[in-house]
Amino acid sequence: MDKEIYLVKLGEIALKGQNRNFFEKKLKDNIKFKLRGHKTYFTKQKGRFFIETEEDVDHKVIENAIATTFGVVGFAKTLKVDKKVPKLIEGALKLTSDNAFLDGCKTFKVETVRSDKGFELDSYGVSRLLGAEILKANPNLKVDVHNPDKVLYVEIRDKGYLYTTPIEGPKGLPVGSAGKAVVMLSGGIDSPVASYLMAKRGLKQEAIYFHAYPYTSDKAKEKVIDLAKELTKYHGPMILHVVPFTDVQLHIKSHADEREGTLMMRACMVAISNIIATKRDALAIISGESLSQVASQTLESLAFTNSIGKLPIFRPLIGFDKQEIISLARKIGTYETSILPYDDCCTIFSPKNPIVRPNLEKVSASYKQMNIEPLLEKAVEQTQSVAL
Repeated sequence: MDKEIYLVKLGEIALKGQNRNFFEKKLKDNIKFKLRGHKTYFTKQKGRFFIETEEDVDHKVIENAIATTFGVVGFAKTLKVDKKVPKLIEGALKLTSDNAFLDGCKTFKVETVRSDKGFELDSYGVSRLLGAEILKANPNLKVDVHNPDKVLYVEIRDKGYLYTTPIEGPKGLPVGSAGKAVVMLSGGIDSPVASYLMAKRGLKQEAIYFHAYPYTSDKAKEKVIDLAKELTKYHGPMILHVVPFTDVQLHIKSHADEREGTLMMRACMVAISNIIATKRDALAIISGESLSQVASQTLESLAFTNSIGKLPIFRPLIGFDKQEIISLARKIGTYETSILPYDDCCTIFSPKNPIVRPNLEKVSASYKQMNIEPLLEKAVEQTQSVAL
């Protein structure tokens, strides 16, 4: 049975030095995991993977797996031919006579990359030759090298590879190549986007959700589970830790100044996240905070929450405005779930007039005076973990 080939562009990974093989192996493993159960065959060349599949494989499954894997810059279904001029011409005419290429096409160009410098024609020579043959076969077309309707891409490597419709990948680095972190995942718009962005930089993640039942419903928890499942398209498998947070919230409400309530809640979340992260061999915490978006995200407030634990807190959205975050949430498919009307514990217990610019020394003293550590340890002990 004939095999079909996908050319996968690696981008940033190709620029790595002596550890490039590590990144390439991680990327290959991540794609192969998504394609488990499908017959695929991987080969590697500089800056490229080539994935061969059986002809009867569901190509939507293949393409979706590649398109959602960080480390992929772009990819395309590709025609492989012998590295001979007549075969290149034959392949070029085959691809450019297809309705998918000709539909709405008035202008085109041929773009060639010649990795094999020993080939008889240089890149310009290949492009000029193939362009002339395409014009002979399609006299209604014109060449436009600046703004063409369609492009025929040619790569001269061990063989000739030709393709016409490259698909953009998510770029970044393979998940798992930069270590492990935990993400504080709420049911809102921001934290799933923050998780996505840090996965794009290669961080494998486990998620932590703080559930204040019965003040927050099981619908709110299901919403977060659905968000985590949505993220697994990009992350691969995730573990979601559901922390029972009600006793902590009630203790804060009865022992803390009302204006400091949100700050104390955020501090407890960071403290619990530090404990869970350490137990799970994670080296950082991810938060969806954006500078000055709400009272607990002013510089003074962030300085306080930073002081609670030893692990670094990554805030990839720190310089984003809300509309930018919403646009990313729509792009990655989490927005519609995030706006479902099931409030989390942050919303339920928010004070009417929260402190905006807290004094670090004063709020640190307030946190210590609550004597809340036993409740935090208890919450960690009662945490339930869900594999997704």
